Amino acid sequence: MTQDEALAILKTGANVFLTGEPGSGKTHTINRYVSWLREHDIEPAITASTGIAATHIGGFTIHSWSGIGIRRDLSPHDLDTITDNKRIVDRVSRARILIIDEVSMLSARTLAMVETVCRTIKRNELPFGGLQIILVGDFFQLPPVQKNDEEPSLLGFEQKQSQFAFISHVWHTLSPLVCYLSEQHRQEDSIFLDFLSAIRNGAISPSHRTLLRSRYSPQPRSGITQLYAHNADVNTINASELGKLASESKTFTMMSKGPAKLVETLKRGCLSPEALSLKVGARVLFTKNDIERKYVNGTLGTITYFDKNTGFPYVKTNAGATIPAVPDEWRIEEDGRVLARITQIPLRLAWALTVHKSQGMSLDAAHMDLSRTFEYGQGYVALSRVRTLAGLFLAGLNNRALEIHPEIRLQDKLFRKQAEETQQAFLKFEREELQQMQENFITACGGSIKKVFEKKKKTEKIPTIEVTLALLKNGKSVEQIATERGLAQGTIFSHLEQLHADKRIGNADVEPYLSKNLKKELQKIHAAFKELGPERLKPIFEKFDGAYSYDDLHLARMLLD
Repeated sequence: MTQDEALAILKTGANVFLTGEPGSGKTHTINRYVSWLREHDIEPAITASTGIAATHIGGFTIHSWSGIGIRRDLSPHDLDTITDNKRIVDRVSRARILIIDEVSMLSARTLAMVETVCRTIKRNELPFGGLQIILVGDFFQLPPVQKNDEEPSLLGFEQKQSQFAFISHVWHTLSPLVCYLSEQHRQEDSIFLDFLSAIRNGAISPSHRTLLRSRYSPQPRSGITQLYAHNADVNTINASELGKLASESKTFTMMSKGPAKLVETLKRGCLSPEALSLKVGARVLFTKNDIERKYVNGTLGTITYFDKNTGFPYVKTNAGATIPAVPDEWRIEEDGRVLARITQIPLRLAWALTVHKSQGMSLDAAHMDLSRTFEYGQGYVALSRVRTLAGLFLAGLNNRALEIHPEIRLQDKLFRKQAEETQQAFLKFEREELQQMQENFITACGGSIKKVFEKKKKTEKIPTIEVTLALLKNGKSVEQIATERGLAQGTIFSHLEQLHADKRIGNADVEPYLSKNLKKELQKIHAAFKELGPERLKPIFEKFDGAYSYDDLHLARMLLD
């Protein structure tokens, strides 16, 4: 199915599961749909299963939006507490369309909890209280981490054996139309994309294995993210890298209050360690969401300094913003009363990450050891984090790394069949019939059919590069501009290059985006540009074995004499 076909179906108000391989344009299709809704004065609720995915689409986590938070179950009292919260009730009541991205990371039980909250607040017995539901994702990604001590649900939600959301009663009741995108829009490396498709289809050939062997690299490359299957490996690497830094170490100790059992529950769910040792230059990852401070669970950066008065660390994110990391709370509440709490700086070391934690990230380069993968799909997720074969550095691989869960492969065939049926059904409609369905949906949502034409005239007057320039002048980072505009960061960097070439921004506007390491290496990178030519970035990227991201190379090229 093409993006245009999927978009036409979304515009009718149907409940949809939008899926496809990496690079097929799922996020782009959703961004187009959101733009169309806003042109008609309809504001959708945009959510995702994880913090980093929510950042990519400019929305909330579904846990935050629905008010379920970190709960693993909903008691009748929990449901009452949520429905007594005016902010959540107003948010859900206003919504007409709910988008949930990275649905593969939601368990069947969590999806059922969200559905119950929506139905209860809407006072409507239709699934999700009658909202249009758009589920987006790819079940070849990793499923949610399951807890060993899962207890029976108090409200009869799915049990832990219903690991995948598509198995849930809620999914079957909702019965979303499947839109399986088949076009490939990520053109950086067709050979690598063919290899990833072969993993999905269980069609790994000897030539694919030869391709992998060509990327064998036992020793990690400096400055490149490392991925491992197990937390123990990650912790060992991070401790070793921290020890290499000459700067003074500062340790932040977790504070706790409340019954030991509840405190222990909080500690198990917290990604920040009880004793967090940091140094200037340490690579870190935020472990909590804070929209006001502009970071989410998954934001990466480097410690730049410690505040002289408070001692708290400041982090320069990969997007170029410098923000303070102050102590935050994880808590368990009941009847508005805090039963237990823990307090810690919301960071963890991040030279190395688990494959689970990397999900949703897109990396120019990564060094990964997949010799101890233990879960179906783990290797596929790790390998698909990098954009090109040149960005892959592989230390090890076991047989499980290239295996996909048999249930997922079987379900994928069903999804493809359902998508064909959806496509054939919609081909029977005349263009006028589809237009009428779309207008009926706009009216049902309280939107304006006329407003689209007014807004089109306005937006045509402002070239896209001018919008980027205006946001840049307002102090927005590249990441913020990309999120706000629904564009790739690479597109924003292209705008910056054009603005710089036109002398509308100068070196002083570009230099704040340079990391300390990039400033040191600028002369070496410029020499490579002079040797290989500045027209294409890929030869430069490959010359340095992926040590510098494409974003870094965009910046370096702007400052080339």
